[in-house]
Amino acid sequence: SQGDYTCSFTYSAQGGTNEQWQMNIGVSEDNLLFSCSIWRPQGKSYLFFTQFKAEVKGAKIEHAMAYSQAAVGTLKDIPLKQEEFEIAETTVSHREGKFRFELSKLMIVAKTPRDEL
Repeated sequence: SQGDYTCSFTYSAQGGTNEQWQMNIGVSEDNLLFSCSIWRPQGKSYLFFTQFKAEVKGAKIEHAMAYSQAAVGTLKDIPLKQEEFEIAETTVSHREGKFRFELSKLMIVAKTPRDEL
């Protein structure tokens, strides 16, 4: 969490590769955007994800993208097909029956509530 904003990531996966993952969260200088990134710095994960869900609290998702491979060295980000995951107001999650069990990176940008004058 950072200030009034929280990002959480829950998942279910098979495989025991002792992978290192990172999560970064941040708030823009003007306090209007909140970002949350979850990824494997080594690029590709070898875990077999059966499900995943990222949730933000205190903001509404403006844009999100999930990737089967994260960019590292000469490798590029490879996005999941749009049908494999769904984006709601505060969550990004796998889509049952469509998700192909690969996830290496998830990025979310959410808009913070503004106090109108």
